Amino acid sequence: MAAAREKGKALGKSVRYGESKSPFVLGSIVRIFMENFLTYTVCEVHPGPNLNVVLGANGTGKSSVVCAICLGLAGKPSFLGRADKIGLFVKQGCMKGVVEIELFNSPDNIIITREIYVVSNASVWFINRKPATLKTVEEQIAALNIQVDNLCQFLPQDKVGEFTKLSKTELLEATEKSIGSPEMYQFHCELKNFREKERELENLCREKTTSLEKMKQRVERYKQDVERYHECKRHVDLIEMLERKRPWVEYENVREQHEEVKQNRNQVKKELKCLKEMRTPWTKKIQEAEENLDNLDMKTRDNTAEIRNISQKCKEKQDALEMKDKQIEEINQAFRMKKDEETNRQKKIHQTQKIIEEWQNELDTMAVCENLQPQVDAVNTELRKLQEERANIDNDISDLRAEKNNQEREEKRIIDRLGQLNNIMHMKEENLKMRFRDTHTALMWLRNNKDKFKKNTCEPMMLEVRDHQKLRVNAVCAPAESCAEKLPSRPIEELHRYGFFSYLRELFDAPLPVMSYLCYQYRVHDVPVGTEKTRDMIERVIQETNLRQMYTAEERYIIKVSSYTKQNLSSNTCLREAQYLTSSVDMDERGQLENQRQDISNTLKSLDARLTALFDRQKLLENKDNKLRQEKKELLERGNQRRQLESKIGVKYDSLRQLEQDAIDLEKEFQLANVKIKEINKQKAELVTELMHLMRRIIPLNIVKVALALQMTRVTAERNRLQSEYKAGTVQLRAAQQRFHELDDRKHLLYERCIELMEQARFVCRLGPDQGFPEEFQVAFQTLPDTLEEIDAFLNEEKTRASCFTGLSASIVEEYNKQTQEIEQLTEYLEEKKNELNNYKQNISQVKEKWLNLLKVMIEQINGKFSRFFSSMQCVGEVDLHMENEEEYEKYGIRIRVKFHSSAELHELSPYHHSGGEKTVSTMLYLMALQELNRCPFRVVDEINQGMDPMNERRVFEMVVETACKKRTSQYFFITPKLLQNLTYHEKVTVLLVYNGTFMLETHKWNLKRIKRRHRRLTRMNE
Repeated sequence: MAAAREKGKALGKSVRYGESKSPFVLGSIVRIFMENFLTYTVCEVHPGPNLNVVLGANGTGKSSVVCAICLGLAGKPSFLGRADKIGLFVKQGCMKGVVEIELFNSPDNIIITREIYVVSNASVWFINRKPATLKTVEEQIAALNIQVDNLCQFLPQDKVGEFTKLSKTELLEATEKSIGSPEMYQFHCELKNFREKERELENLCREKTTSLEKMKQRVERYKQDVERYHECKRHVDLIEMLERKRPWVEYENVREQHEEVKQNRNQVKKELKCLKEMRTPWTKKIQEAEENLDNLDMKTRDNTAEIRNISQKCKEKQDALEMKDKQIEEINQAFRMKKDEETNRQKKIHQTQKIIEEWQNELDTMAVCENLQPQVDAVNTELRKLQEERANIDNDISDLRAEKNNQEREEKRIIDRLGQLNNIMHMKEENLKMRFRDTHTALMWLRNNKDKFKKNTCEPMMLEVRDHQKLRVNAVCAPAESCAEKLPSRPIEELHRYGFFSYLRELFDAPLPVMSYLCYQYRVHDVPVGTEKTRDMIERVIQETNLRQMYTAEERYIIKVSSYTKQNLSSNTCLREAQYLTSSVDMDERGQLENQRQDISNTLKSLDARLTALFDRQKLLENKDNKLRQEKKELLERGNQRRQLESKIGVKYDSLRQLEQDAIDLEKEFQLANVKIKEINKQKAELVTELMHLMRRIIPLNIVKVALALQMTRVTAERNRLQSEYKAGTVQLRAAQQRFHELDDRKHLLYERCIELMEQARFVCRLGPDQGFPEEFQVAFQTLPDTLEEIDAFLNEEKTRASCFTGLSASIVEEYNKQTQEIEQLTEYLEEKKNELNNYKQNISQVKEKWLNLLKVMIEQINGKFSRFFSSMQCVGEVDLHMENEEEYEKYGIRIRVKFHSSAELHELSPYHHSGGEKTVSTMLYLMALQELNRCPFRVVDEINQGMDPMNERRVFEMVVETACKKRTSQYFFITPKLLQNLTYHEKVTVLLVYNGTFMLETHKWNLKRIKRRHRRLTRMNE
């Protein structure tokens, strides 16, 4: 990427060299750089200044260049018609994409870079490698007259059909923006705005003139009652003056009350100050008492801590003394145990000697044993025979039991499996019934009518039954020759290195006809199934194995060979979750299980009979064995009694000797115990001495503790006395404060009442906040009463007189004056709007003349070129200005009329009257007519020649070459997947061939000169 950008910089410098002689027009595209954008990993394009023919097969990335131009110049994704999110234009698998457009400018080119991020679906902009905002980029592009959203300038592949759908008005505006002077479109917009304002003013003047006549008629009716109203006005004015003076008199009364309360409050405030000053000494004494209490409390805590520490040490010494007593007791207990042990030893020696004497006497009296060995041997022989027979029977029973258990387990497994099969079958039938009711009905019918079929049928029923039930279900027939055992094209072992472990056929079971049909129709015996390893190396697998279909754990791959390039084209789809084959029932297995279950039942009955016979024989042999063993036991006891007695006497002699050797020296043990006790008593004496010393230390501390407690009691009593006196003073202070607050609240209420009355009086007199009392009010108030009672009486009298004038109201005079004033205002307003309307008409006339002159010249130029292009094709085409009403400027438009056949008449170009090829030719020729007049720096047309027949395509291409290769014309991009042979080209045509594939060179490694040199060298070598 870095190398590609350096190359682009070098080319940009070469373009800037000799700017006055550069073939590029201002704003032309000098370089296009793409990284991780759509189909490109890294790509850099250097277009020519005139016609650029971008040629390549479908899918190679031609339209990706168009998308890069649009998005790199601040175009919106929706205009391209491909995707609505900018992140979808980043190459699949990448997180970031870059588009960089270098535009020709003087003195230095402009480089606009757009970085696109997939995660945030956002873009970052740069101008000349410096960060910039989208608004700055749009302003820079607009200054160069680049309009990627104007179909007359930028016509992407997916928008070709929309051009013919443009209305005449939209086509006029797009043409004005594309080739018209900047003021032309501005004049058009001004005319539409002026006409809208003119229309509004005309309607307004009509409405206001009608309203003015009605208002004049209404004023004449109000004039009669105005004079009678003025007679009543004098009494009303006097009433108003009395009502104005009354709040001032009331205010003065409340103000006097406020002054009296204020004086009382100040007196109480002085008393409150004196009480507060008296409280200060009490507060100081209480604080001193609190400090003394704190000091005594601190000393008491220190004393208590020391006492607690010494007490803890005393407790430790007492615990140590108790431990020493326990040690002495343990020593005495150990000595007593040794003494008891010696006593027990003497007793055991005496008892052993007594037992030996008794057994010796019994041995002396016992006769010599007779020879019983022949009888014992005979009994042993019988026992051995019985044991062998019993062992054989036990082995037979064990074998039969094992066989029975195995049969029972097998029976249970078969029953469980049958239950699973029945449950799966039921679930499958319910699923089939719910999803495909006709198929379920056909399945039930099949089970009841299997005898009607000549050959075997497989469930579920896949048959289109056209009988009276009128069911519609699919059916297939297995091939005549079975394909179920057909071998794959290669052994699976050859594919193991690619991660394949099996063919699809080996992964499921099916009846033979079904398997034969699947192998015949879908070749499941030759479709390998791979693992994650296969997916990771899928490109290598496609290239090396020549497989046409394969599966991995999550995807299915289909490989086809391109008819054009003979290259492998692969497509992959994600595997959906299993819906219908997640559970299946093997009917052969079900029948085999039922037969096995019956065989096992018969076997179990035979085993039970054999076991019963063996148990009876085993019981008989067991009784005989017990009798022989009892007989053997009696014979052995008779022969072993003397030997056992001699052995017991020997054992007792050994025990006696051991007891005599284990004697304990009690005197020595007693002396050792006394030594240990003396040592412990010495340690106890030391502990008692230390304990007495601690007791002597703790007594003075307890005396100090009592003294401190007495001092604290005395100081606490003094503090409580001071607090009581302080509380009494506080009660008196609170009473004074309460009285002060009451007076203060009363003062504030009266003050607020004064303020309220003052505001009311000023409001009644209509005085402002800072306005002084008018002199006219002072003069008028002097002639009026000074007390509230007199004012109220005089006010009632005047109101009675004023009430005699009935049927009159101030609204009549107000309405009269209001209507008169409105008539004057409306007359002035109407005159003003009429002048404004005249001004708009003058402006419209001036702007219309300028706009129409420019517009007619532009349309004449377009019509001349458009007609000439059509004439060269033996057709007729015209472009004219269309208007429904001369004053409706928003409905002005450009009308394109064409005639492709000599027998036809000129018809307006529309998507309904003309074919796709005719619309495409007309669109292309219109755009070519704009080419020489265009003031935009470049034009893009994507695959517009695809709907043309060869003759029109050749003619249109020749016109494009002729028009776009003229001197100082704007840059032109012509995108197409193919071109006709033997077309006419120009030396200014730049052909950009778009290739894409696995073996393409990277952008920075592409060197056309080096490739040509190598081609020439190889040619010479071949010659």
